[in-house]
Amino acid sequence: CWVNTVKEVEIQLYCEQVGETARSHYIATSEIDHHESSELREYAPRIICYHQTHHKNDGQHISLRPLVSENTGVTHVIIAAIHLNESYGDITLNNDSTSSPKFDSLWKDIKYLQASGIKILAMLGGAAPGSFTKLDGSDENFEFYYEPLLDVLRNQHFDGIDLDVEENMSLEGIIRLIDRLRTDLGSDFLITLAPVATALIGQPHLSGFDYETLENLRGNEISWYNTQFYCGWSKLPSMESYGEIAAKGWPMRKVVVGLSTNPSNATGYIDLQELENALLTWGLPSENKFGGFMGWEYFNSLPGGLQQPWQWASQVSTLGPTKLGLGSVLRQISQSEL
Repeated sequence: CWVNTVKEVEIQLYCEQVGETARSHYIATSEIDHHESSELREYAPRIICYHQTHHKNDGQHISLRPLVSENTGVTHVIIAAIHLNESYGDITLNNDSTSSPKFDSLWKDIKYLQASGIKILAMLGGAAPGSFTKLDGSDENFEFYYEPLLDVLRNQHFDGIDLDVEENMSLEGIIRLIDRLRTDLGSDFLITLAPVATALIGQPHLSGFDYETLENLRGNEISWYNTQFYCGWSKLPSMESYGEIAAKGWPMRKVVVGLSTNPSNATGYIDLQELENALLTWGLPSENKFGGFMGWEYFNSLPGGLQQPWQWASQVSTLGPTKLGLGSVLRQISQSEL
């Protein structure tokens, strides 16, 4: 009786916070059988959307809420891109301060998704250079830039960070950053990286350090790799690089297949029908060893485009070994990621 009363109160408080729309998602996730196979929970595929373009050209906010209300199967959303600038505490989300009023609706959306069980990560770095070189200097210099970053991660209640290192960084530097994040934010905080596909097979890439060495030294601290199979870094749709990564001995449950969601976002786009056909020839591992799919980026994802970008996630979640299925957002997600 006591348990039911607490649960009813919790549901009521939740609905008051984010509205009735996501009530069914809360009830579903609050009743997950925590005694189900730990292997099933740990190795479930992920469906991940990067979200960098937060407003349309007319300034209208691009809502993330349909990822919940349309039962898309999304498990994680990565907010891009955090940049460390020269002055102490000068941290921007794209071109504006993280405290700018223009992001008020975004932060509300994030709370809505988190209340529904979707994990939210912050992407650091990307194509704009400088953030990682600032974190790769002396210990004093590291602290100067790291401490304000830590404040942002805590203040905005991110569930994790995606380290998109697209500039030269030393192995010692990335290890120091990972170690501090783990120490300061705890064992449940997600730490991912976003290498291009060639980085996992010992070929030229963007990050400077060797990923195989990093995995050997700090793999236990890295949740997974959002691997970029677009922009010429693999041979889509054949996915030869995926097979080469598997042959190298990588744990494929940690290799998320990154795709372009629209040809205007990144080269190497393949539509979902072509992807579905390609899956038959990829030789992907079974569901409990497949890392999942991620898409760059959300706002204009095809086939729905600007009006219904959530459709990409909804359709990808039913393909191949992911098969999360519509309406089952958290059915098989790792308990450590809930």
